[in-house]
Amino acid sequence: MVSSAAHLLLLAMIILLLGSPAARAFQPGQSQMGGDSEKLLDQESRAGAVPSAPVESALVSGYVRLNLSDYTWPLVLSRIRTLPAALASASPRTLTGLSLTTECSVNLEGHIDCACLSGYQWNATTCSHHRSCRAPHTHQPCSCLVFNHPEPESCQLLPPGRSELSRDPLISCLPAVPGNLSLNSPLQMPGDTLNLTLLISQEATNLSWFLRPPGSPRLVLLQPGTQVSLTSSRDQAALSITNMSHHWAGEYVSCFEAQGFKWNLYQVVRVPLKVTDVTRLPDQLSISCATSPGFQLSCCIPSTDPAYMAAWSPREDSKAFLLNTSGSQCLMLTVRRCPAADTTYTCDLQSQGLAPLRIPVSVTIIQDGDVTCPEDSLGVTWNVTKAGHVAQAPCPMNKRGVVKRPCGLDGVWGSIHSSCTDERLLALFARAKLLRAGQGRPEAEVPLILRELSGVVAGASSASDLLVAVGIMRCLAEVTTKARVQLARSAMENLLTTTDKILDMDTSSLWTPAQAKKPRVGSTLLLAVETLAHSLCPQDHPFTFSLPNVQLQTQLLGPTFPTDYKVSFSTRPPLQAQIPRHSLASLNHNGTQVSITSLVLQKLDHLLPSNYGQGLGGSLSTTPGLVLVISIMADGKTSTQGEVIMDFGHTKGTPHCVFWDHNLFQGKGGWSKEGCQAQAASTSPNTQCICQHLTAFSILMSRHAIPENPALTLLSQLGLGTSILALLMCLGVYRLVWRVVVRNKVAYFRHAALLNVVLCLLAADTCFLGAPLLPPGSRSPLCLAATFLCHFLYLATFFWMLAQALVLAHQLLFVFRQLSKHQVLPLMVLLGYLCPLGFAGVTLGLYLPRGQYLREGECWLDGKGGAVYTFVGPVLAIVGVNGLVLAMAVLKLLRPSLSEGPPTEKRQALLGVIKALLILTPIFGLTWGLGLATLLEEVSTVPHYIFTVLNTFQGVFILLFGCLMDKKVQEALRKRFCHTWPPNSIVSLATNESYILDYRKGGSETAR
Repeated sequence: MVSSAAHLLLLAMIILLLGSPAARAFQPGQSQMGGDSEKLLDQESRAGAVPSAPVESALVSGYVRLNLSDYTWPLVLSRIRTLPAALASASPRTLTGLSLTTECSVNLEGHIDCACLSGYQWNATTCSHHRSCRAPHTHQPCSCLVFNHPEPESCQLLPPGRSELSRDPLISCLPAVPGNLSLNSPLQMPGDTLNLTLLISQEATNLSWFLRPPGSPRLVLLQPGTQVSLTSSRDQAALSITNMSHHWAGEYVSCFEAQGFKWNLYQVVRVPLKVTDVTRLPDQLSISCATSPGFQLSCCIPSTDPAYMAAWSPREDSKAFLLNTSGSQCLMLTVRRCPAADTTYTCDLQSQGLAPLRIPVSVTIIQDGDVTCPEDSLGVTWNVTKAGHVAQAPCPMNKRGVVKRPCGLDGVWGSIHSSCTDERLLALFARAKLLRAGQGRPEAEVPLILRELSGVVAGASSASDLLVAVGIMRCLAEVTTKARVQLARSAMENLLTTTDKILDMDTSSLWTPAQAKKPRVGSTLLLAVETLAHSLCPQDHPFTFSLPNVQLQTQLLGPTFPTDYKVSFSTRPPLQAQIPRHSLASLNHNGTQVSITSLVLQKLDHLLPSNYGQGLGGSLSTTPGLVLVISIMADGKTSTQGEVIMDFGHTKGTPHCVFWDHNLFQGKGGWSKEGCQAQAASTSPNTQCICQHLTAFSILMSRHAIPENPALTLLSQLGLGTSILALLMCLGVYRLVWRVVVRNKVAYFRHAALLNVVLCLLAADTCFLGAPLLPPGSRSPLCLAATFLCHFLYLATFFWMLAQALVLAHQLLFVFRQLSKHQVLPLMVLLGYLCPLGFAGVTLGLYLPRGQYLREGECWLDGKGGAVYTFVGPVLAIVGVNGLVLAMAVLKLLRPSLSEGPPTEKRQALLGVIKALLILTPIFGLTWGLGLATLLEEVSTVPHYIFTVLNTFQGVFILLFGCLMDKKVQEALRKRFCHTWPPNSIVSLATNESYILDYRKGGSETAR
């Protein structure tokens, strides 16, 4: 056993051979000499003789193990030694040289580290069977190996090269490297293409390319990717990298085996930074010296080679300091005193041999009289900013990016735009993109990134985080497909966990803003998961995994298929799929096994773009809330051919069996029914889908063909159509009798308000009736416009009803105070149109950016996010005010007649009350008060029917009770068509204002 302080020496000997067969057969043996090795060698050397005229010389390697207690080498080893006489044959042999080849020591783990000395190296076979030492970086390959126990092996002498300059035959020549590595330029500009060429003089095998990044001891394998391309022939190999950037700077290593050894050739490549690699915060600044006497600027660069020296200018009244973060260096500048005028600060970056890089930051000083946005604390603290500039704020801790908020030219703050992204997600995204480009080993890196991503994605809190997470999965899917990576069970679990968390992210705050930036993000996620899901290792089948939004089942079949493949999932309703036996048998070639992957993704269908192929209903259809992905791997290749039968449970209306085609709509993706058909199931009332190919499936159910309550929908459509016709007739009547019925101010105000009610209600009913024909979704401008118009027009209808009620209330309370037409009419217009326009505009601006404006699948206000309450609230408030006015009118009719009048007058008063109710109730929209009952979830359908009848037929009620039952309207129509004069009448029971006022006057006279 060798102690930890002992050092082992392995020696190679050079001897002279005189041609004797016995000498040529000589093989030095192994000896263990300890501390007396020097003495033994001296004795043996004196026993021999040195020949005077050697005829032939040869190199012979001998293994000698020396246990030394320290690093002091015996000086006698450098002398000329003679072989012992006992070992010499008939002809004397002389030892002319003795060289050390290997130095070994025992490491802390108890293993033996053996390092080759100069001119020697472990052969390729030994190197492949042992791991390398954890030694400092050296350019010599296989220079140090780890052995578990002492072995009779030593470093081999490298093939010598030519040395014309050396006259001493004992001086070893440099080894002859069987190759030459050249490159087009050691300095690559950003965007250039790097070309490395290896010329090989000997037969070479196991050629590999590596990159050692600056400051890193780790070698990164280079493989074909989106930027890396490799070519090789018998005597030449080439590496080409396109679109160079600082990520590709470092030392390039070409490794190959030749002549029994491993060889490494090196070239160092420098890539300077470009302006976009430098992060400025802020990149522009407007500041008020009165409120902010000082400020801070930052200039951050990634840790790269070559090294840069950074400096700020100008430096007056400021202090600069360096701040190191993970993967970057920031030079901070703290300006203590605000400059008197606008100043441009410059971050100067310089590196030896490169052109300087100058990054400007303009600082604008706010002067007296400038229009500014005030200080605000929405989200973060926003300092006073000059109009027309963009304020910037740093991201929270562990986030990278910037938060921006524009200051409008009118001094009003705009909306906040944030690009803050989790630093861990960005680091994973950078690794995934470099892996796709060609850096790293996909079989090792893909599982590592998936494992880290499953833990990081849970902290996603912005749309940028969501987009980056989906981008990481897209890169990994592309790498897995190109490199044919097979995922272990643990990696597949991490993938599905990540997918479940992404699908569970909030729709309004994360998915909707992400879709606004990249509409195809849902389609990208589907393609990535679909690609990665069928990459499970064959030995891990069968595999079952279930989460709330993700369910996976895999199975390995073959080489024979006795039955059909069947799979079911515990969704609501249960989902079943089946692949017939004959479809699987066609995939069996030479007895190969077939793996089938079935994956259900909940919620994803509602996150895909609203794109529908030819023959599909578009907005008239909806999906059941899930996507079924079925894929088959046969002989290592994905098969898209095969019949699959699916049962999505009970469907409404006419179903369409569809699949997601990623090639539709110019690569954006869309639903297609090509190759799929629907048919009734033989054993259940459900509808089955039969498709002749394999991909991501779902089913489109008709949204309106057979609605949830057909009678209620039919009644609503019939009422709206009838109201539209009635309102058109009402406009025609007013066209004929307008001059006759508006001869006094009270009648003018009442009929002017009623006419505007008719116009608004007519437009609102028409828009609402046609809205279901438009494609739904926030990305449909027509749907947005229809929703906004319906909201505005219905509110305008009610506000004009409120104006009419307020005029009536004034006449009841202030009998002897006359209203001015020029004052009242503009106020009525403002109330009737400006107020509802304000409600509708604020609702659009407040809820649309949050994704809470439109109801899912409909062109109407969303009830979950609160947008619908901006309609319900004003309507119910107006209905309440109108109800008070109606009660006031009834009291005015009842009080003088019921208390003092005879029975005949009482009956006449009751008749007047009934007529007033019939007139005012539909006109003032009191029936909308029943909408409170319909807002309750667990309520019978009776309030819904009453509400639908009374409100969809509101136009008919207005025509009958507000127009045709008016005495003045009737007289005008008789005069126009019958040419007869009606009998004189003082009281009009059909006109609310004149009836109430005149009846009140008559009652007073009777009382007297």
